[in-house]
Amino acid sequence: MGLFDELVGKAAGLLGGSEGGNAGLLDGVMGMLTSKESGGLSGLVQSFQQQGLGDIISSWVSTGQNQPISAEQIQQVLGSDMIQNLAARAGLSTEDVSAKLAQCLPGVIDKLTPDGVIPEGGLLDKGLGFLKSRLS
Repeated sequence: MGLFDELVGKAAGLLGGSEGGNAGLLDGVMGMLTSKESGGLSGLVQSFQQQGLGDIISSWVSTGQNQPISAEQIQQVLGSDMIQNLAARAGLSTEDVSAKLAQCLPGVIDKLTPDGVIPEGGLLDKGLGFLKSRLS
């Protein structure tokens, strides 16, 4: 099984499949990780660092064990507007979105950074595009 097959399986499993609201949530997560406006994955790492949670996201990017994160910490980093947008897109409550992101993000980011570094250029976009096409 290849890296992206494993990532597809992990993301779909943690989000409960690609049907209904979970597909909207997955689209939102992929948008968040590739958005030039928010800085993509690098911007997300910076947001975690600014909120004092740099050690948590660094564990996801590195090759070691992933530290857990709580739904409340997800809300702290992403902000209520982002959580509400993702919830509206997915048709889920903000609590459900935060909980699913707390489960999903460590594994997704870990798989997107298998060598312990954030991919440069369009490699991340290509990988996430492939992931999206497999879940559609």
